[in-house]
Amino acid sequence: MTKTDLTMNHAFVLPNSGHKFDAKASKMGMWLFLYTELLLFGGLFIVYMAYRYLNQNAFLLASFELNVWMGTINTIVLLTSSLTIAMSITALQKGDTRLSIILAFSTILAALVFLVIKYFEWGAKFEHGLFPGMDHYNSLPYGERLYFYLYFFMTGLHALHVIVGGIFIGVVIRLIRKGRINKNRISLLENSGLYWHLVDVIWIYLFPLFYLIH
Repeated sequence: MTKTDLTMNHAFVLPNSGHKFDAKASKMGMWLFLYTELLLFGGLFIVYMAYRYLNQNAFLLASFELNVWMGTINTIVLLTSSLTIAMSITALQKGDTRLSIILAFSTILAALVFLVIKYFEWGAKFEHGLFPGMDHYNSLPYGERLYFYLYFFMTGLHALHVIVGGIFIGVVIRLIRKGRINKNRISLLENSGLYWHLVDVIWIYLFPLFYLIH
């Protein structure tokens, strides 16, 4: 392997531009971004735990309104999607572009399944008037109102991250098809995988905190 080949493993020139893309810098930037995301959700988890400690019985009663089975299915869906995006990266590293695209697209399908389940789950809460601002919600004890406020805010923020992650992976698939991402230029696919794993990890904490209190 020549010196040029070694260099191409870490940096390459973007098509139609004169700028060199540094894979190491890209990955470092992604890790820094993920760190800020962890700080955001870490702060929310601390707020949740503080309010839960102060309103233990109210949080317990409110948690019975959630559908544990829906939460469990969504957990399985996200764990599976993390597997498919990891396999997609491995496939591309081995030069199997077609399989990599199929696996990445499977991750997007899993994201859609997650969001559809969440849509029906949220819909049930709307029907029962549990969304902040509704009459039934306003009549609940203070602790239960806190629970549902945190539930909608934190799971809604997570759902937004699922949408962003799905779009990110979709863009990466398009670049793979165009040949701009391949086994020698894989950093963007790896970054999308890192982001998706973060989405998965956040849900792994959200699921027991909201659904498994009892």
